Amino acid sequence: MPKGRRGSRPKRDPSTCPKCGTKTDGPYKTWMLFSPIPDKAGRITITVMGAFECPSCGHKWRAVLKKLKTGGGAPEGEEPAEERQGEVIEIDLEELARERLD
Repeated sequence: MPKGRRGSRPKRDPSTCPKCGTKTDGPYKTWMLFSPIPDKAGRITITVMGAFECPSCGHKWRAVLKKLKTGGGAPEGEEPAEERQGEVIEIDLEELARERLD
């Protein structure tokens, strides 16, 4: 029995038909799904999905093409970006409220 996490499956090519094993050219449609809740580092997960159709048997299926994490710092596998340089603008909300009342 192969070692690994409980319930894990071996990774398979998403462009290979799960019924007959024929390899397709690629998805006929792609779209992105965004996670509604960020992870502990404040990053949002973007999942790129694809819809496939087998040229041999006509079976249709959907598969995950890629998962990306973005925001809340540097993306996975990248160096952190330099701090932004620029002019700092401070606004006093009380002063702004007083001007609005006048």
